Amino acid sequence: MKTRVDMLPNYRIAYMRHIGPYGPSNAQIMESLKKWAQEEGLLTESAILFGIPQDNPRTTLPEKCRYDACIVIPEDFLMNEDGICEGKLLGGEYVLFKIKHTAEEIQKAWAEIFPALHSMGVTVDDKPILEVYTGNMLLNDYCEIGVPIKSS
Repeated sequence: MKTRVDMLPNYRIAYMRHIGPYGPSNAQIMESLKKWAQEEGLLTESAILFGIPQDNPRTTLPEKCRYDACIVIPEDFLMNEDGICEGKLLGGEYVLFKIKHTAEEIQKAWAEIFPALHSMGVTVDDKPILEVYTGNMLLNDYCEIGVPIKSS
């Protein structure tokens, strides 16, 4: 699992939200967003997508968990689609863990991420953890799990 620290900028995003238990529905809402983004000409090699679990399933009932499938959109892009929301993703400093996007590797990564953060001596910030997908990663079934950290 490759690790790097990076400062993410603020982004204007388009997103679709799923409310319910995390799992296969997250992938379905991401596929719906990618279909829309493809139709709008946004799903290019330079596209940046995020999966954002908004709630901690340990403290939120499964039926109330929110998952946002997002794509970065240009400032001049006109939003006019029902079912697609617009928002801002606040950037900041993140530790990014690059992993193969398979159920097995994701599960393994979650077991390793917090011990790795502890050994790095960083403090996790109170923002959602991100799944980050860029054009090249999408093609090769990779993603990065981005954990927000407090700047030192």
